[in-house]
Amino acid sequence: MKLHHRVDGPAGAPLLVLGPSLGTTLDIWHPQLSALTQSWRVLRYDLPGHGGSAPATSGLTIDDLARAVLDLVDETEDAEDGEFAVGGISLGGAIATAIAAGRQRAGRRGRVRSLVLCCTSARFGEPGPWLERAALVRASGVTQLAPVLAARWFTAGYDGRWVTDMLERVDAESYAACCTAIASCDLTGRLAAITAPTLIVAGADDPATPLDQALTLAQGIPGALLRVVPGAAHLASVERADTVTSAIVGHLGGHSGHAAGMRTRREVLGDAHVDRAVAATTGFTRDFQHLITRYAWDEIWNRPGLDRRTRSCVTLTALVARGHLDELAMHVRAALRNGLTPDEIGEVLLQTAIYCGVPAANAAFAVAQRVLADVQAEED
Repeated sequence: MKLHHRVDGPAGAPLLVLGPSLGTTLDIWHPQLSALTQSWRVLRYDLPGHGGSAPATSGLTIDDLARAVLDLVDETEDAEDGEFAVGGISLGGAIATAIAAGRQRAGRRGRVRSLVLCCTSARFGEPGPWLERAALVRASGVTQLAPVLAARWFTAGYDGRWVTDMLERVDAESYAACCTAIASCDLTGRLAAITAPTLIVAGADDPATPLDQALTLAQGIPGALLRVVPGAAHLASVERADTVTSAIVGHLGGHSGHAAGMRTRREVLGDAHVDRAVAATTGFTRDFQHLITRYAWDEIWNRPGLDRRTRSCVTLTALVARGHLDELAMHVRAALRNGLTPDEIGEVLLQTAIYCGVPAANAAFAVAQRVLADVQAEED
């Protein structure tokens, strides 16, 4: 399967691969192109039978489409450094999710360095309606869907005619084949395998991939960040282009360390603790929260020189030495999550009695004993 594509941006820049939604072409990314090509070499592709791509000749699956996109990556010289970013809208987002989950990557170069998912889902509802739409399109063509799709793609009153006009460049059989791929798509069980920093963009008024589907992605992909765009339906990247462009540029650029740090922070401290910290963030504390997420949890905790068990031992010792008992309680729980046993935590604290002082160790044992008892009670 050979997909029509276009590459824009400076030679030598990192590669970013972007996929369109069902019924649209690579031009759907035009609102973001100028901003993204300042730092990225952007590869946009057309789905089979859409825009300039040849029609589909048989049934399709999400993995078939993912392999076709990876063929484009392998043909692009910018992929030689072994890393690329990938994203997509709706069906394009599902393709990007499948690529990031890695099932198709055996024997291929590279890995996904960042993931952007716009108004998409791990599972697009029951297969019946999609198969019915495929039959309808085969019988009556694609353009007759324009009024229905416009109402799903945009909120009332928004003029997105330049997007619905793309339907005129879509082959009916290929559209139906893509509907079949969507009908059989269920990536829910593969989300946990995604390791790339991930941004999820959801339209607050999206009837096609509602917010609960975005939440499934956010909860299933470790460390994923969810951005809900108000006043936008299914094609939020068109209807609220400035907002979505800013979020994507921030994720791919200077804030990528924040995404990686947030993922590690959740893995070490647990979702409940991090959710409380995020909920308590104010305008006054936001910059500080970003600082510790980027520099403590990404720049330090994600360094390869020490494993997390060792980093927990170092952290416990430092907190005892400085008398930071509230932080010590949090990191006793973190040490358990990082694989230390209660006895090993006790050994660390016992050694601090020699090097940090008996009074400091005495206070630390009291804190640790209380935390370990609480953890045991929670497990019982």
